[in-house]
Order: sequence, then structure tokens, then C-alpha cells
Amino acid sequence: MELNECINTRRSIRKYQEKQVSKDTILEIIKAAQMAPSWKNSQVSRYYVVTSEEKLKMIKECLPDFNQNNTKDAPVIIVSTVVNGRSGFDREGNYVTHIKDGFQFFDNGLQIQNLCLKAHDLGLGTLIMGLYDEAKIREILEIPEEQIIVAVLSLGYPDIEPVAPQRKDVEEIVKFS
Repeated sequence: MELNECINTRRSIRKYQEKQVSKDTILEIIKAAQMAPSWKNSQVSRYYVVTSEEKLKMIKECLPDFNQNNTKDAPVIIVSTVVNGRSGFDREGNYVTHIKDGFQFFDNGLQIQNLCLKAHDLGLGTLIMGLYDEAKIREILEIPEEQIIVAVLSLGYPDIEPVAPQRKDVEEIVKFS
């Protein structure tokens, strides 16, 4: 798929086909995520991929009701984390940028965008979710304390073709000097 087409046609998917996603496909998608730039090549993002029926049920129960419904048919859930204290910090653990620890989330966002675009390129869909029971997910997936859970994503083959939401005109968001 051509890049502009991929960017312009990617949508958040809230209904999935009953079709499994292969481990090789998931690894290809995460490899694309990993190719995003990061602060001093710190590569702080980590991914916990859930595909087993038992763990999928447990993780989906950690989501609010509306997202449990949105992901009920999703065959894959990916929990994205960052290793805290590396991106945007010096070697002694001090902030280097004015956005303090925000740069690690910026780095993760770059990777998540790559992940979503690669998934779309391969005919899959994603939904990025920011509301979840962080403590339960951390316990279920045994996520170490030095990692911060940033987002939960569903992944699968879309069973819908959502219409694009209205975007602001580019002139509304750009200022030239």
C-alpha cells in the first residue's frame, strides 16, 4: 500500500472478524513499530502480546464496558509500555528536556503510529485504548514496576469499514512565521 493511502485510510477498528493473526504477522508489525526513531536510540517501548483465550478474557475484563464491547472479537491485545527514566533523561536519571518524562511517551507514540500503519498495510485493524485497570493488567502480564503502561491496543482483521471522522482544515492548525 502506498504511504499516503495507508495514512489516509487507517481507522480505529471496533469490530473484528473471527480470524486469528499469525505470530509472524504480529512480529512483522512490532518490527515496524521498533523502526521508529527514539531519544538517543533508547528504544524504551516494550510490548506484551496476548493471544491465548484465557488471558484475552482476563485483559479485556480490565477495560471499561464500552471497550470490552469494542474488543470482544479481537484475537490479539497488545499492551504497550515504556521503560521509565531513559528517554529524555541523562545517565544520572535527571530530566534533560523541559517536558521532563514526557519524551518517553512521545517515543512510544511514534512506535504505536508505526504499529497501526503497518497493521493497516497488512490488512489488519487496531484500536488504541487509554482507559484500563493498570494494576490488574500489570499483575496478569507480570509487567515490572520500572515499566509504565502507556496504551492497550486491539489487533485483528476488521469486520467494518468506518467512515473517516472530520478533521480540522490544515490552515487551522498551522502557523507560519
